[in-house]
Amino acid sequence: MTRDAGAVSYKVVEISDVCDQAIESALNRCEGEGYRFDSIHFVTQPGNRRPTMAFLFFTRNEVPAGG
Repeated sequence: MTRDAGAVSYKVVEISDVCDQAIESALNRCEGEGYRFDSIHFVTQPGNRRPTMAFLFFTRNEVPAGG
């Protein structure tokens, strides 16, 4: 993947109440801040299929100073 000139900014969002509304809210909030969704990772406990936490990863190209 090619990125524009400038630094890349990363954002990680932790969700402890893993439900569709919480994930949707975090996605919409971060996209509104100019971040681009990269991936989601779920944390599960052995013997339990329901995730106990989720981590959402975002990136954003920073505009170079003076440009």
